[in-house]
Amino acid sequence: MPDPFAAIRPYNDGEVRPTIDRLLGSTDFLNAMLRLRFGEWALLPLWSWLLRPLARLYLRRQLARVDSVHDLQMLVKTYVERMIEDTTTGLTVSGLEHLDPAHAHLFISNHRDIALDPALTNYALHRAGYETLRIAIGDNLLSEQWVADLMRLNKSFVVLRSVSGPRELLANSKLLAQYIRKSIQKDNAPIWIAQREGRAKDGRDRTEAAVIKMLSLSRDKKHESFGDHIASLRIVPVAISYELDPCDAMKARELSERESTGSYEKSDQEDVESIGQGIAGNKGRVHVKFGTPLGSNFETPADVAAAIDAQIVHGYLLRPVNLWAFESLEGPLERNVKIGEGSISRAEFEDRVRALSEEERPFALAAYANALRSVLELDTPS
Repeated sequence: MPDPFAAIRPYNDGEVRPTIDRLLGSTDFLNAMLRLRFGEWALLPLWSWLLRPLARLYLRRQLARVDSVHDLQMLVKTYVERMIEDTTTGLTVSGLEHLDPAHAHLFISNHRDIALDPALTNYALHRAGYETLRIAIGDNLLSEQWVADLMRLNKSFVVLRSVSGPRELLANSKLLAQYIRKSIQKDNAPIWIAQREGRAKDGRDRTEAAVIKMLSLSRDKKHESFGDHIASLRIVPVAISYELDPCDAMKARELSERESTGSYEKSDQEDVESIGQGIAGNKGRVHVKFGTPLGSNFETPADVAAAIDAQIVHGYLLRPVNLWAFESLEGPLERNVKIGEGSISRAEFEDRVRALSEEERPFALAAYANALRSVLELDTPS
């Protein structure tokens, strides 16, 4: 029988070596590795001519004993640990006691960083002895074959967004929903998806009801209520808190340009640049909070989205930077809100903001302040 999920699923062990060989033969892949490691100068004709063969040799040696997805992930783990050591002042985790070790969960997290959100969730689970995640990634990030190969080797599955019409969109959404349900219920394989399409560049973590509607497309309407279907997916909200956003300047620039011109044109390499900046940039203190699995007491996708939002907003660990940004925009905070420990001074944070243009500063401050605003709004009686 043909595999109905072949176009979107992660690669399996039998596909690992052929995919690695394809990557090592890709000039685009090697150029991307050189750019990430050394910067744009490494792609100048003379330097790239010298460095590409060395990069290929180095990577061939690194990957020589990688014959399975697990082998690759254990190699990736060493780079994640080095990244945490070099670019954060500590990663903390809470809420793991809410998880059932015997059953897979569908983790739905806030979305601040393209690569780090699933990577840090994955690492927190792996470190606690849980199986690694199958990770959703939009095909808008997979325009180049080497990127798709690399992501699918690391247990990513593809969300097909680049479609031509509503019928194709519905068919792709059903396929995705069925794959997620199969993973959770039949394969007992945990899943990570973001609460929304695209990062929350303004710092407001909100679940798109469309994500929940997509999940509901795998429901057996004759035998299963909406609420029972939601419960069967064992959805766990996850709040990932970054004290500092390495991409805050890039996001502020985009938001400022949208405000002033009404549009923003992304460059060809902007997503790759964002991934690199997110990995290499200072993140300060980072916290991953696992919430409690959702039950069956839901009637609509909007109800589910609201429940996820409540857990993520309250699970987000606020830092002094969030308070300082709020005070810069709105004055002293007049309510008691729990603020965690920070790693930088107010003067250092203000210097970070002053380094931006005058037009960009309000957007950067708002992105930090909005995590605090979200708590105030959620806790204010309507």
